[in-house]
Amino acid sequence: QVHLVESGGGLKQAGESLRLTCTVSGLLPSPQRTSLAWFRQKPGAEREFVVGNNGLDDDTIYADSMKGRLSVTRDRAKNILDLDIYSLKFEDTAVYYCAAEDALLASVAREDYAYWGQGTQVTVSS
Repeated sequence: QVHLVESGGGLKQAGESLRLTCTVSGLLPSPQRTSLAWFRQKPGAEREFVVGNNGLDDDTIYADSMKGRLSVTRDRAKNILDLDIYSLKFEDTAVYYCAAEDALLASVAREDYAYWGQGTQVTVSS
C-alpha cells in the first residue's frame, strides 16, 4: 500500500515563502518509475496541477500560472518531494495535495495519478 503525507502548510502573509513536503512510503516502483506531483484545490474549484517531477530524469514541469515562483527538490533516497513557493499571494490559498503515479514522466492530469495524500491547507492573508 502506498501512502503520501503532506506537511508544511499553514497561515502565511502575502509575500512570504513556504515549503511543502511530501513523504512517500509503501510499495512503489523504482524512483525512476515513479513520478510525483503537487496539485491544489481552491474553495469551490477543481483540483489543479501545480508542479510535476519526472521519475525518469528528474525534470520538472510547472503550471504556467505559478511559473517563476516555484522550486522543487526531490530526494529519491528518502522518497521526499519538497515544493517551495515564493512570493505567496492571497490566491495561493488552497489545499495542496501530493500525488504519485507509476510513470516515467509526470502528467498534468489529475486522473493519471493513482495515489494521493490527504492534503495540507495553505492560507495566505493579504
